[in-house]
Amino acid sequence: MRMLMRLAPALVLLAPGLAQAPVPEPSNSDSDPVLAALLREALAVHPDVQRADAAVRMDQERIPQAGVLPDPTLSLGIQNDGFKRIEVGRMETSFYSVAFTQPLPWPGKRGLRKEVAALSVDVSEGARSRIQMGLEADVRRGYAALLLVRGQKQLLDQQAVFLEQAERLARTRYEVGQGSQGDLLRAQLERTRLQLAAWALAAEEQSVLAALNRLRQRDPADPIATTAALADLPEPALLAPEQVEARSPELASARAGVRQAGKLLELAKLDRRPDFAVTAGIMPRGGLEPMWQVGLGISLPIYGRHKQQRAVAEHEQHRRGQGAEVESVRTLLRQRTEERGIQIQTLRRTRELFREGLLVQSEATFKAALAQYESGRAPFLGALEALNGWVGDQGAYLQTLAQLQAQHIALREAALGPTAPITGGSLASAGPSSSATAPTAANPTAKAPGKAQASGPAMTSM
Repeated sequence: MRMLMRLAPALVLLAPGLAQAPVPEPSNSDSDPVLAALLREALAVHPDVQRADAAVRMDQERIPQAGVLPDPTLSLGIQNDGFKRIEVGRMETSFYSVAFTQPLPWPGKRGLRKEVAALSVDVSEGARSRIQMGLEADVRRGYAALLLVRGQKQLLDQQAVFLEQAERLARTRYEVGQGSQGDLLRAQLERTRLQLAAWALAAEEQSVLAALNRLRQRDPADPIATTAALADLPEPALLAPEQVEARSPELASARAGVRQAGKLLELAKLDRRPDFAVTAGIMPRGGLEPMWQVGLGISLPIYGRHKQQRAVAEHEQHRRGQGAEVESVRTLLRQRTEERGIQIQTLRRTRELFREGLLVQSEATFKAALAQYESGRAPFLGALEALNGWVGDQGAYLQTLAQLQAQHIALREAALGPTAPITGGSLASAGPSSSATAPTAANPTAKAPGKAQASGPAMTSM
């Protein structure tokens, strides 16, 4: 019992890093300073953002081009009466000619072309916004994944301390003849297995760092110092469907496409009107009085039935298709918003259940199992399973916090696709038949704590 009295204070002192620290509510500050710096750097240097900026500027340069008159034509010629010599100045019908022709579209066509070009800028700005929002979401997911892995490493360190103390207790009981050599060997075996999990988490951390450094165009091995824990990340307020729609670049681009299709339809209707061409020229005749001419040309849309009318029908169908796309995007966006709202509410309840019950009960169960083993009323395997349950509950709590962040990030990103998860590494098991972890919204199929294999942070290809 003296061993337990010495061990119990250690549990209280060592556990706060994971058993008590995650319990406080997340910070309500605007942003973590490290995360804010990562976001600024990524948005400033990422080549996809620069490419999108160039595409917007390119479309902006097309606006003044669309409103300019067609290029005029300068015609130079000579008319000569005869083949033997130049008769300019000798014959009245022989002259040089200099003519200037300026095409003039039907009134309103240039303005519509300019409006169509301006709406192309709105479409390209929507594409740029999607790239920026996607990049920001990737950085936030990567940062949360980094905090998750580092939180798992801290949890693994706590597990190592507890296993070391359990081994010490098993050794003491074995030396006084109250325990078996198998208990001591089992404790040593679990400590060795724990090293494998530590190496896997270290590799996972390097993978997450490499992904984050790629987003900010840094060397993959550049370190990123963090001072916050996963529970410190701010939890934004839920967004209403109308707010998500206002943030959606796809919806904005689709609406701009509808307006552009309407302008193209108006332009197609105007194409049934003729265009003009004004010509002015002068004909010098040497020593004779020069001549001049002025003319007006009119295009004749005589093939309108098969050309202009077909173009009107084409753009009418285009406008209908763009309108259908707006409805499709809006419907899918509302579905995703509803799904994420449900998941956020469920994850919040799960988080509170961990804080108010599971974490405290799991720690109490572990301490009780250890006391029973020391007093000889329970086998060593029971203490290991209790430790495994504590580690599993702590790991599931971290995963719940990560998935809550993932849902909020996807909601603010107004992503049309499924929510990209935030995953970390895997934790070591402290027993062959560990107690089952209660399913959560973050891990609805959880079986054994720490056994779910996870990959690195989900990064959207840009």
